[in-house]
Amino acid sequence: MSDKFNDLVRLLRELFQLDQPDLDFGLYRIMHAKSGEVTQFLEKDLLPQVKKAFEQYQPADKVAIKKRLDQAVAAAESLGVDPDTNEKVLQLRAELAEGADLEAMESDVYDHLYSFFRRYYSEGDFLAKRVYKPGVYAVPYEGEEVVLHWANKDQYYIKTSEYLRDYAFRLKPDAGDAGGDPMRVHFRLVAAAEGEHGNNKAAEGKDRVFVLAPPGESGHDFLSVETVDGREELVIGFEYRPATMDDWTDEAKAQATAAAKKKPPKQKDLIDIAVKAVLATTSDAIDGWPTELAKPHTKVNGETAEYSRLQGHLNRYCARHTFDYFIHKNLGGFLRRELDFYIKNEVMHLNDVQNEDAPKVEQYLSKIKVIRTIAGKVIDFLQQLEEFQRRIWLKQKFVTRTEYLLSVAHIPQELIHSVAANASQVQEWVELFKINEIDGSELGVVAFSEPLTAEFVAANPQLVVDTRHFMGSERDALVAAATSQTRPDGILINADNHSAMRLAGPLLAGTVSLIFIDPPYNTGVDGFPYKDNYQHSSWMSMMYDRLTLGRSLLRRDGLFFSAIDFVEVSRLRLLCDEVFGPQNFLADVAWEKRYTRSNNAKRFYSLKDTLLAYRASEAVDVLREARTEKSKKNYTNPDNDPRGPWISSSYVNPATKADRPNLVYPIARPNGSQVEHPTHAWKYDPDTHRKHVEDERLYWGLDGSYEYPRLKSFLSDASDGMVPIDVWHHKDTGTTDDGGNALKAMFGREVFKNPKPPSLVRRVMKLSTVEPDDSCVVDFFAGSGTTGSAVLDSNRENDTRIQFVLVESGEHFETVLVPRIKKSAYASEWTDGRPAREGVGGGVIIKYCYCESYEDSLANLHVQRSDEMAGLIAHSSSFAEKYLLQYMLSEESRGSASLLNVRDFEDPCGYHLHVQAPGSSEGRLIEIDLIETFNWLLGLRITGIAQPTSFTAAFHRDSEGRLAIKGRIKEAPDGRWWFRTVTGTTPDGKRALIIWRKRPGGDEPEGIEQDNAVLDAWFRTQGYSTTDNEFDIVWVNGDNNLANLRQDETPDDGLSETGWKVRIIEQDFHRLMFDTSDVPGGA
Repeated sequence: MSDKFNDLVRLLRELFQLDQPDLDFGLYRIMHAKSGEVTQFLEKDLLPQVKKAFEQYQPADKVAIKKRLDQAVAAAESLGVDPDTNEKVLQLRAELAEGADLEAMESDVYDHLYSFFRRYYSEGDFLAKRVYKPGVYAVPYEGEEVVLHWANKDQYYIKTSEYLRDYAFRLKPDAGDAGGDPMRVHFRLVAAAEGEHGNNKAAEGKDRVFVLAPPGESGHDFLSVETVDGREELVIGFEYRPATMDDWTDEAKAQATAAAKKKPPKQKDLIDIAVKAVLATTSDAIDGWPTELAKPHTKVNGETAEYSRLQGHLNRYCARHTFDYFIHKNLGGFLRRELDFYIKNEVMHLNDVQNEDAPKVEQYLSKIKVIRTIAGKVIDFLQQLEEFQRRIWLKQKFVTRTEYLLSVAHIPQELIHSVAANASQVQEWVELFKINEIDGSELGVVAFSEPLTAEFVAANPQLVVDTRHFMGSERDALVAAATSQTRPDGILINADNHSAMRLAGPLLAGTVSLIFIDPPYNTGVDGFPYKDNYQHSSWMSMMYDRLTLGRSLLRRDGLFFSAIDFVEVSRLRLLCDEVFGPQNFLADVAWEKRYTRSNNAKRFYSLKDTLLAYRASEAVDVLREARTEKSKKNYTNPDNDPRGPWISSSYVNPATKADRPNLVYPIARPNGSQVEHPTHAWKYDPDTHRKHVEDERLYWGLDGSYEYPRLKSFLSDASDGMVPIDVWHHKDTGTTDDGGNALKAMFGREVFKNPKPPSLVRRVMKLSTVEPDDSCVVDFFAGSGTTGSAVLDSNRENDTRIQFVLVESGEHFETVLVPRIKKSAYASEWTDGRPAREGVGGGVIIKYCYCESYEDSLANLHVQRSDEMAGLIAHSSSFAEKYLLQYMLSEESRGSASLLNVRDFEDPCGYHLHVQAPGSSEGRLIEIDLIETFNWLLGLRITGIAQPTSFTAAFHRDSEGRLAIKGRIKEAPDGRWWFRTVTGTTPDGKRALIIWRKRPGGDEPEGIEQDNAVLDAWFRTQGYSTTDNEFDIVWVNGDNNLANLRQDETPDDGLSETGWKVRIIEQDFHRLMFDTSDVPGGA
């Protein structure tokens, strides 16, 4: 094959993610399973179609004609005939001039296909650059006055995982398919230090890097061999933390420059150190692995590298956590539009056909058709790949775990003894709240003791109980208590904020009164990952989709505030104008985040951040903020006016008489004389002035000696507050130092760099126009939890129940945010990690949950082709091609755990996923919280989650052969039939009952009969009415006969339906989970 053919094959293998067969994670693992089939189609079926398309021109192939011509010339010369006069030679020469150069035509097609796909693909992503001509790009424009565009606008920004997902590869990629040992190698983090947060510059030497785990006693503890799925794999352990001087080895330090030796090793140095340590290891347990790892690495382009396979994979592993990647929102549509544009501009030149005869024009058009056909098929496959990833990205994520925080004040009395006896919970109280220091020396105070007494717990109603410390019936009882209210005081979600807001959308849409966020400032050193040369466009893509989701949560009278600094403030303003509309812009508030100057800056030193403020709609007409005590002191009452304190303002207009002649008139003094200002007009027209006189609002001084009057404004008239200003001084709103000091006082040490002060959030909250007890504040860049802490303080101070929802994906969710919320709920003031004063009020109920990540979704994919589909493919080559190009991935991954395997709904407690555990580097098989996931999908406002109950039952068949319960079902702890109910209200106001049950009968006909007979009997025992409208809708997992129990009453009109409807959980679960609209709806 030609070089251009080989170049195209190499590029398509890269586009189809077949170029790295050794990688064994994520989508690479899926594509490896299909690599043989896809490669066969690519090299043996698809590209040979180019040659086949030109077969009609085979008789006129120039190569064949030239061969015949040479033979005819030789024959003429052998006969002594002049070839230039020979009729056959002249005929062949004419055919040669008209003939088609098939080899050149094929090569030209390959070259165009390569050029077209290469121009849009970069480092694993398709960039939506609309090429107009070389070096010039077109921007989509539809006649707007102003259009906002950036390089990645048509793509979803996929944030690199904070948990640094497992990386695995196979040293013998093809051995596994043949039943041999693929020699799988797994890089795993054994420790990770807390990273930089939010918008803070990383201190010198504090950037986190990958460091080989300590050698330990064996000298090679960083290596271990584990058995996975019956095969051994080599695990190489790493730590992810700032490097230290101790990480240098003597050999590496000796080879470093004098300047480098003075600082901790860089990532490149640490990779070299790790490679040498691993390859130098000799141990029977890992015999053979170092030899394979030491072999030269094969680059993506097929070339042999000058470094080892281990170093090649370490380079890739470390690099994949330093930049982002994207998923195109409509790759197929984009590439097809661009293909047409490419053909018109790069292939179809009118000058080439204007003066040609019909055969040449036909060949030319045939080449265009071939390019369009082959490219179209490649686009089909690329669209399938991208759409598959897009579907996984947009699918609603499973809730992997749900816990509750309850103040003791909300716990039923009968559970107090169990709580006091829980050693894990008591230990947490000692660590967080220092309860062991309560010695009972004060009158009436119950002293701490070991074991802890129920009296102590009951005497401290602000103690926060975490359900994570409880199991079984005790936990179920606490959850029942936590869900007995209409809504929790707060919700904490550990997930990517894009996924979290999509999941929360059905519940929160149109209910949020305030969004306050503190996103990454994109300074280049704040931990925000981006591709080279795409720093700002990556950030804009990330923000745009999240702002769009955020806007859908706001009430019509809701407010949006975002902190930002000078790096991205102009772009964020444009994005917010795009999302909220420029007419809803309120202000760009200058917040004085610090007040001392630094002379280390080369040019300007910034003392401020900006708060961009927008309203959700024109429903926010007037904004006021409460008067401060300082502003109230400006009001005095020197003349003892019975209307109370007042301030005065000048009556004189800055405008001259010539400028405002309608405001020029004489004013009567208290002594009866008249006065006019010699040069300026008054501020008010004559009618308004008369009202001021009638209301006795003019002030001429205590002795009436003022030359011109002043206008009184009374404090009593200003009860609606002050007009907000767009400069907020540090004395009124605090500084970043204040935020850090408050957090340090709470934990006794620095746990998070430069958090925003709660006083800043409190000031923003006071601008909300929504009644406090109906308010909900959302922060989807929650960081350390400042917003939640501010809301809790505000509720405690004002005796309100403003709800907060915090979203954070970082590892500090577990180590900082949740502990901070616990501490804030317990006490309002802290010193050196100790509560200075306990909180007051009715206590709190806060839900916190963890969600499946995008990486988790990919890790749980499995592909399998059914026998039926295999038969169809074997029967029809045209169907096989269409299936491969358009349907293979979605069809064969159906039933993967992360894509909803409804068969596992037989046991609601038995649905499992391999996920990255919070605060851990390892993936583990865990039980998914199906019940809570479905609640979120519905947008259910929960009014209760009952404790589960189990039953036993016996059966018999009646005289007509129908299955019936023998006697009654009996409640038993180990009963085969398990039930748990959730009640609540759907977003459209329907009263819902959700029944979850274990179906031990499975899908066997008799088993289904038994399960449904027990369901019917259980339903009757619960006292649910079968005649009235206690519920509007009932959900049950599995097919059932529950609707047959409903006894409808015919309404007066005889037409409308009454009673509750029964729906199958699995059907609605699937529909709602795969709602891939930009803003998903609920039930």
